[in-house]
Amino acid sequence: MKKLITIIILFLSGISVVQAQTLDSYLEMAAKNNPGLQSKYKEFEAALQKIPQVNALPDPSFSFGYFLSPVETRVGPQRAKFSLSQMFPWFGTLEAKGDVAALMAEAKYQSFLEARNKLYFDVATAYFPLYELQQTQKIERENLEILESYKTIATGKFENGASPMVDVLRVDIMLKEAQTSLEILNKKKHMLVSTFNNLLNRDENEDVIVSDMLPATAVELEAAKDALLLRNPAINAFDLKMKASQANEIVAQKQGLPNIGVGLDYVVVGESSGMSVADAGKDALMPMVSVSIPLFRKKYKAAEKEAQFMQESYTLQKENALNLLSSEFDRTLFEISQQLELLKLYRAQIATTQQSLNLLFSSYGNSGKAFEEVLRMQQKLLQYEKLMVKALAQYHTATARLDYITAKNTNNE
Repeated sequence: MKKLITIIILFLSGISVVQAQTLDSYLEMAAKNNPGLQSKYKEFEAALQKIPQVNALPDPSFSFGYFLSPVETRVGPQRAKFSLSQMFPWFGTLEAKGDVAALMAEAKYQSFLEARNKLYFDVATAYFPLYELQQTQKIERENLEILESYKTIATGKFENGASPMVDVLRVDIMLKEAQTSLEILNKKKHMLVSTFNNLLNRDENEDVIVSDMLPATAVELEAAKDALLLRNPAINAFDLKMKASQANEIVAQKQGLPNIGVGLDYVVVGESSGMSVADAGKDALMPMVSVSIPLFRKKYKAAEKEAQFMQESYTLQKENALNLLSSEFDRTLFEISQQLELLKLYRAQIATTQQSLNLLFSSYGNSGKAFEEVLRMQQKLLQYEKLMVKALAQYHTATARLDYITAKNTNNE
């Protein structure tokens, strides 16, 4: 039991071990294997393919015509005509369309980063309960060993007439409770391991290595809250969508301007059957220029309005997201502070309870009395040890949430 207390005190000293890096390896594994995250990246790659599509000119048009009844002209009959034409959007239209596609692709990448950070948080929130379970199992096993030793002592004292039989029965009751608690924990492990492995997209029964020690220190923020929240990928995605809508407004304006077309007609002319004239039978070549007339303006005005409304929508969505993140940020900081205070309290309580237990047990050894108080103090010590492990797991879960809110891992490509 004293060994366990030493381990728990070390939790708060910030001592790290090699196994403390285990979670990082699981995060990397999840980022590589999780199908939901992979699908987000494929969306980004698909969005990139939109850029060359919108940057390209319309396909040129080629046509061929054959005169079933040749059209007689001064230089000869026209027998066939070839036409090639190309339309050009108004100056800057393609560039604006490319800007929209590029910005939307970048917004998709920010969505991918947001999904990755969320996955990291999900993995962490599945990992720390496993840590809590593992440590609680250790505590229960040590508790069983202590109770077994208590039972041996109580039985010996009863046989020697130094204490009543009820002391042995009290230990039996506590032993059954401890055994049942340990059995429940063992069954719970499968569920937690399965949940964790599913996030990593691997066999749900595969073993999960959990650190034996986790440090717990005060969180120091490297920037003000507003600056931390603004680097969140979800916020960045709203900014990019806003810029894309602004570029879309420009596209709508450009599309309301004429398109310019250039072309070339080639007419095959046969030999003249009449009198001989200059250039008789010579094929004709005719350059052409065409201009579209954007006469129906409602659709262009509607497209501009649509882009403007979307800008307003993204502004409001960003404001709402920042408000939610700000509230979550404050709650998370409080949670971290609260768990640190509880860890400090539980450490002190464990030390005091252990001292009391030692004194009570020593008194029992001398007098054979107050065994019920010894068991009660032992249960109190067990309770504080479990609460300390739980507080430590909740502390690390809260720090993982803070990392997610502030996008701490965004730049760790």
